[in-house]
Amino acid sequence: MALSTCSSNYVLGIDLGTTSVKVVLLDTLSRTATESHCLPTEADTGSNVTNAKEQNPERIIDTLNKCVTSLPREKLQKVVGIGVSGQMHGIVFWRANTGGEWFGTDSVHMFKPKDICQLITWQDGRCSSDFLTSLPQPNSHINLATGFGCATIFWLLKHRPELLSEFNVAGTIHDYVVSMLCASKGCSISAQNAASWGYFNTVTHQWNLDILREAGFPVHLLPEPVESGTFAGHTCSEWHGVPANTPVGAALGDLQCSVYSSMTNKTDAVLNISTSAQLTFAMPAGFTPACVPDALSPISYFPYFNGSYLAVAASLNGGNVMANFVGMLTGWMKELGVEISESSIYPQLIQAAQAQLNTDLRVIPTVLGERHAASSQGQVSNISPWNLSLGHVTRALCRGVLDNLVSMMPSQKLLEAGVERVVASGSALGRNEVLKQEVEKAFPLPVVYGKDVDSAVGVAMVCSDGLN
Repeated sequence: MALSTCSSNYVLGIDLGTTSVKVVLLDTLSRTATESHCLPTEADTGSNVTNAKEQNPERIIDTLNKCVTSLPREKLQKVVGIGVSGQMHGIVFWRANTGGEWFGTDSVHMFKPKDICQLITWQDGRCSSDFLTSLPQPNSHINLATGFGCATIFWLLKHRPELLSEFNVAGTIHDYVVSMLCASKGCSISAQNAASWGYFNTVTHQWNLDILREAGFPVHLLPEPVESGTFAGHTCSEWHGVPANTPVGAALGDLQCSVYSSMTNKTDAVLNISTSAQLTFAMPAGFTPACVPDALSPISYFPYFNGSYLAVAASLNGGNVMANFVGMLTGWMKELGVEISESSIYPQLIQAAQAQLNTDLRVIPTVLGERHAASSQGQVSNISPWNLSLGHVTRALCRGVLDNLVSMMPSQKLLEAGVERVVASGSALGRNEVLKQEVEKAFPLPVVYGKDVDSAVGVAMVCSDGLN
């Protein structure tokens, strides 16, 4: 599809993150984001399942609608493509044909969820190590972990089979959005998202159907795999001004899209610290991962584009560690009879840590465990009467996040791979100057910060490139 060169057209980039939704408009001529808007979803919900982590899809889609509405309508009317990325691994179920409902006026149409279950996110911990061990061995180079879509289905098959019987389509939350925009009867899933569910072979580009059928897995729920970077369909209706029949890309992984927006050279490593944290670099052309994964290895190989792979240290502990710390402090204050908001505590912690340039306090921040070491817990050591101030503790916590990530992917490995610089991004880095300082101490390489480096921009770039 050829793009007009006489005036600017736009690609709408959407990222459905763990805690927020971000949308951007990418000018197809300048390849820059001219408009953006981001809002928190506040979608977390309670559950009676131990260690569950679930979100309300209605709140996510409501936030998405608010974000898109905030963009200039005259530019939305010039959108020639839509790219969607989001939090990988998680899973949501809905009913074909009735999983969403379109409504609105003649000039503004939107959809809302209907006949859909709660989103079970990548942070879900219901699948214990013993349960995962009881599952059949996947034919995949990626280790299976709790929070992975197929593992979650196995858990539901054992503990909540009635829920599975209520629905006939499954996907990630961003797959769901693509399906609704295109009014698809089923669901397409990119190799990036399929690999994040487990039981998907990235070399053959197929689900492990024989293994799954033998285990009694409901394979009819599995989405249809498509190549990453291809289009899933076209908008079935006008949407906030975006014309009907606009091409919509198959949903992509947020990590891969973040890398796409920032890795300008193959010698770049990309560091992203948002809710979680990832450090990654591109593997050489022709690389194929081993058939049998090392269960104890902290490095995974994620499918990227055109058959290539990224080497990824994906930590479960990033900005969420600081969020847990702030939550702990507000909880303590409340027990002491003092009401204070988390939003007011955060800047005070950063200010105190900036004044404390160094500390001998040591924090291992793995309070959420790691996929390669699920039983790992957080630790604090080298405590003295002189290093227990908020400045010391906050500085040590920020350093610990980087120390943990570097322990997963040592700097020596980056140097051996020919990495020449680290491109850093992510919402946690954007709001935490102390974390930035610790990033620059952690690597024996130049660290640069990209402008508009994020998944929403990246997925818009992928979509724009696919249109050309």
